[in-house]
Amino acid sequence: MRILTMGLAYLNTSMEYRPLEAYGVVGNLETCALVGPEGSVDWLCLPRLASPSVFARLLDLDEGGWFDVRPVEDFEATHDYLRDSAVLRTTFRTAEGKATLTDAMPLSGVEYDDTVPERALLRRVSCREGEITLSVGFHPRLDYGRAATRITDDDEGYVVEDAEGRPARLRLTTDADLSVDGGDATGTVTLSRGDSLWFVLSDDASRSPSPTVCERTLARTVTSWREWLDRSATLDNEPYREMLARSALTIRLLTNRETGAIAAAPTTSLPEDVGGVRNWDYRFHWLRDSSIVARALARLGYTDEAYANVRWWLSHLRDNGPAEEGMLFRPLYDLQEIDGTVEVELNHLAGYRDSDPVRIGNAARDQHQHDIYGELLLTVAELVRRGVALTPEDWVSIERVVDHVCEVWDEPDFGIWEVRSAAEHFVNSKVMCWAALDRGIDLAHHMGIEPPERWKRTREEIHETVLEEGYNEETGAFVRSFEANRALDAACLRIPQVGFLPADDERVQGTIDAVLDRLVVDDGLVQRYEGPDGLPGEDHAFILCTFWLVDALALAGREGAAHRTLRAIIDRASSLGLFAEEIDPMTGQHRGNYPLAFAHAGLINSVLRLWSVDDGVDAEADVLGREIPRVE
Repeated sequence: MRILTMGLAYLNTSMEYRPLEAYGVVGNLETCALVGPEGSVDWLCLPRLASPSVFARLLDLDEGGWFDVRPVEDFEATHDYLRDSAVLRTTFRTAEGKATLTDAMPLSGVEYDDTVPERALLRRVSCREGEITLSVGFHPRLDYGRAATRITDDDEGYVVEDAEGRPARLRLTTDADLSVDGGDATGTVTLSRGDSLWFVLSDDASRSPSPTVCERTLARTVTSWREWLDRSATLDNEPYREMLARSALTIRLLTNRETGAIAAAPTTSLPEDVGGVRNWDYRFHWLRDSSIVARALARLGYTDEAYANVRWWLSHLRDNGPAEEGMLFRPLYDLQEIDGTVEVELNHLAGYRDSDPVRIGNAARDQHQHDIYGELLLTVAELVRRGVALTPEDWVSIERVVDHVCEVWDEPDFGIWEVRSAAEHFVNSKVMCWAALDRGIDLAHHMGIEPPERWKRTREEIHETVLEEGYNEETGAFVRSFEANRALDAACLRIPQVGFLPADDERVQGTIDAVLDRLVVDDGLVQRYEGPDGLPGEDHAFILCTFWLVDALALAGREGAAHRTLRAIIDRASSLGLFAEEIDPMTGQHRGNYPLAFAHAGLINSVLRLWSVDDGVDAEADVLGREIPRVE
């Protein structure tokens, strides 16, 4: 069984779209860069994750822009992460020598030398053996390639700015002698064994750190990642220690240090269906996604980070009130509450492998999605069970959430999968409304408050309604919606996880069997749902759903099948231990935005659940968060 293969060889080939799983990701807790297997930065937005791009070759080979450092002669390349860090290393081998390219971003909130720019991409190339000549290609294209980009050189490097005078000014600091032509800076450098060369790209054109400062900054960055990871004693367990650590680090990369908000992914418009239109912007803070991810962090022991995310939502409601009539929260927000979420199509970009349109913003912001409230309250309950103390202000917001669920639970919505067809009475949404009430009642008892009778009555009404209208006696399974009462939805695998029914209930067992029969497409890969969703094209196996299947099998007492399914999906991770949104069963290639926080949270939850089962712990009691202590 492959737990984590570090390093996959790539030959020096012509420019073409690389498989998504070939990319590594680095970041600074404000934004992220994706680095290809041959040393090319093909995606970077500055200064924030949802800012316009500087490099976007991931979405257009010609117009997107990139920054590569690679040998001139034929080479092979491998890449890996420095142990227990989000610092990426690419190793080049040629007939004449060997060099490493190290990519890192100094972490927001960590103390560095005052000459280091706050938001910077650090690239160090070092010759390890023989001699090697490298080609440097610096091709920024500001504002998703919409802005005319100009590079000028000065005594300390190269300044990038918008040629039309709009406020965008970056600096590339390097000792390499590059030739400037409009918006491009290119050249070659020859290094002998022991030589190193730095490239520092930042959005602060006034700072030019020295190589010595860069070395100290890189070392401090590696140490900071390792210190953060060491806070979790849970990671010491084997055999999945490396995958758990990589998942935790990836989630941390997607967390905004200042606000505590967690992005779904660092990319936009990477297609679920290559050549199709299922291309969405995931660089935002979803209530559902971030709540699921926060629970995974809490279970690893990172309760501060998990509570920061919960506090973002509770504070947002307290400070801003409902999003609109009938909608307490929008499903998604900008990580720093700068409203860049309105959906726009960028028709000048070709899209990854000609998958258009390229979109920025996400129209799901306007959808009513009732399941999100249950996700939030499940996370609050998890944190309380782990010793986090709620404030009176927290409780005021929680009461508003539970009261709102009482008002809207019986209305149709667009559900967890954000369909672009008509709203339906999705079973998962109803179950999550039940979970919001159930945990709200438990939390009230925790606070020493008698919960309103209305909450109890509504909880019971939802339970009865779902059992009556959301379960199909003929198929022996819970279904997608009251309207589509024969179609399946993998989200119904979560029914025992939230405590709606016990795992040994025959209706739960029947749902697991139906999913195995009708939604599993290959070696445990699970499709999300059956039925139309308002979009053309094909939806591939959704990685998080496979982890939900692992959880359901474990809770149902089918530990052997759970372990086999877990091993199979872990074997499908990238060579760097990363997951996108989906996997194409025919090719094994990853699809959708990458890396996806959802998927890595699923891995963490499934591994911890199976450890509990293997250790003889009641897995259901361990993860449900039902045992909430009272405030003394």
